[in-house]
Amino acid sequence: MVKRGRIVAFFLFLIIAIGIFGATTKNIVGNIKLGLDLQGGFEVLYEVSPAEKGQKITDKVLASTADALDRRVNELGVSEPNIQIEGTDRIRVQLAGVQDQNEAREMLSTEANLSFRDANDRLLMDGSDLKEDGAKQTFDENGKPSISLELKSANKFKEVTEEVLNMAPNNVLVIWLDFEEGKDSYNEEITKENPKFLSAPTVSQIFNQDNVSIVGNFTLEEATNLSSLLNAGALPVKLDEKYSMSVGAKFGEQAMEKTVIAGIIGVIAIFLFMMFYYRFPGIIATITLTVYCYITLLIFDWMNVVLTLPGIAALILGVGMAVDANIITYERIREELRVGKSVKAAFKAGNESSLSTVTDANLTTLLAGVVLFYFGQSSVKGFATSLIISILVSFITNVYLSRWLLSLWVNSDALANKPSWFGVKPSQIHDIAEGVDTLDLTTKFDRFDFVKSRKRFFRISIILFVVGVIALGILRLNLAIDFSQGTRVEILSDSPLTTETVASEFEKIGYETDDIVISGEDKEIGVARFKDALSKDEIAELKASFKDTFGSEPNVSSVTPTVGKEIAKNAVYAMVIATIGLVIFVTFRFEFHMGVAAIIALLYATFFIFPVFSISRMEVDLNFIAAVLTIIGYAINDTIVTFDRMRENMQKRRKIKSFEDISDIANKSLRQTLGRSVNTVLMVTLTVIALMIFGSESIRPFSIALLVGLLVGTYSSIFIAAQLWVEFKKRELKKKGVIITYKEKRKKTDEPQV
Repeated sequence: MVKRGRIVAFFLFLIIAIGIFGATTKNIVGNIKLGLDLQGGFEVLYEVSPAEKGQKITDKVLASTADALDRRVNELGVSEPNIQIEGTDRIRVQLAGVQDQNEAREMLSTEANLSFRDANDRLLMDGSDLKEDGAKQTFDENGKPSISLELKSANKFKEVTEEVLNMAPNNVLVIWLDFEEGKDSYNEEITKENPKFLSAPTVSQIFNQDNVSIVGNFTLEEATNLSSLLNAGALPVKLDEKYSMSVGAKFGEQAMEKTVIAGIIGVIAIFLFMMFYYRFPGIIATITLTVYCYITLLIFDWMNVVLTLPGIAALILGVGMAVDANIITYERIREELRVGKSVKAAFKAGNESSLSTVTDANLTTLLAGVVLFYFGQSSVKGFATSLIISILVSFITNVYLSRWLLSLWVNSDALANKPSWFGVKPSQIHDIAEGVDTLDLTTKFDRFDFVKSRKRFFRISIILFVVGVIALGILRLNLAIDFSQGTRVEILSDSPLTTETVASEFEKIGYETDDIVISGEDKEIGVARFKDALSKDEIAELKASFKDTFGSEPNVSSVTPTVGKEIAKNAVYAMVIATIGLVIFVTFRFEFHMGVAAIIALLYATFFIFPVFSISRMEVDLNFIAAVLTIIGYAINDTIVTFDRMRENMQKRRKIKSFEDISDIANKSLRQTLGRSVNTVLMVTLTVIALMIFGSESIRPFSIALLVGLLVGTYSSIFIAAQLWVEFKKRELKKKGVIITYKEKRKKTDEPQV
């Protein structure tokens, strides 16, 4: 008899969930902070150095500098800036959505040390003599923009004007911004058409007042910016740009639109496959995956996570990874149904046997995500954040929620005697009385003897590896400026581009490069690289010129040699630590032989991404490293699922006495898990291909790296990891004679243990 209360609970959950999603999703999505690569803006890494001799850069100095930068950002009207102190002498500033990037950069880096000096450059007053927020943009008697300063002491200004008046005929009060001792001089600047000082009025009388007006050749914008700078306060240090990246608003808007569309297409493809292949459990999977997407976005909102372009890719990729938990569980339930168990018994056994596999698979990817977060910078850290959140949420929703929803139907007896709802045909089901074990079930891959051909696979793998090494040795990697130094300019045009057009525009403003690549469906994207890092003034000139010519501001990234080396070093550290961590994890959870075999296969899969990029000449940038580390975490999943089944098969066999036993364990395990491996990789591949075809141009290399890693990772888990384990076990068997695969108690008689 069907227990309708459980089915009612299922639909009640569905109605409530749909209601919550419909009422809140729009607000949640609207509240999520977008990174500068999705809405335009810029990021700059400053190295902090002393403003004067003898000054020490302490934590307190760094904190006060960060506060000063924050005040300046507030003057710009930028909401929610991201200002972080890094190490002992660096500050990273990220401003997303800023309208005038050139103005913002100038305002951030200008020291804004105001000083009043005489004609001999002697300091008379400085910015400390101004009242807080005492600077205002005003107009002089001729209607020209000026700056009004309110001083703390009228008496001090009286003394200063009296002193200057007595210096006639050189009775000028020179007002400077960022005067440099030993470099700047009034007597030299006065001869120039555009002197560096702000103003140099002649003092003809003594002023006993607390108000000063700076009148110069200002535009309204310049006068407004200067008053804002003075109110924000002078920087206590000097700031030197070591790394910068700016993204035009049009670029960000286009990147987000394309990537979201790609994500929707990829997710719909997964939903359709799951419902078609796994039938009713597939419908449950689509529900839990929808809940997964909603909760992930909700956490993004709660935690004020800044969503970047790679972050969206991680979220989309997470859907493909999240479905893995469902696939593993559903495949196990199918096996239990085929041996003749009831739906209830099969559901219980399938869930119990799949939990450890799902846990191990998620932990490996989580480990890579944590390493990526620790060593990553900028958008890569955003990718790692998204990946970690996705893994944790997917485990909760696609393990516990999925099981609970399916259990409502199973325990209601509505699915009793309906194995076809799980995609199992009656002809595939054995009678329970036959006593068939799940390990003895036939599979679609029984005709394949993987172990027998292992040496052929080894030879093929070695040949491919040698070809890859030769390709890398000859062609090298096309390293982006992230790992060296220089400037990268990405242009988005309203009309098709040619290399000649782009080169001529650079020549007009005094820059030459023969490293120009045109791409995009309509040839609307151009990328140019320069060997040297451009200064903020050069970048400002370039952006202004190209906006007028091509209709939108270009993306400009500039990296100094110091930062480039650090990024490369951190990338290597990240890969090494992730690899070591995975070896330890697999050894601890399984056995040492499996750990070694898994890591060799993993390194092989990871290595192959490099020759592909070398031959294709695609740029290797920060996002490439994110892709590699994702593959390190994800490619091992297949190996872990296979090893988990091998461990199970070994324990049921209890003792291994011959090489045929080893071969049988490996072949059976591969055949039993190959269907799951194919389906899981297919799910992730669907999302990656959607990103490649429909996603933003800037994330395409990232998607290609993931695709190559996924395919080679599947190959290496089947034809390298499993086959190496066979070889290791063969040697162990030869040494021991018999391998005991379970823990047995020592008998009272001193029977020797092998």
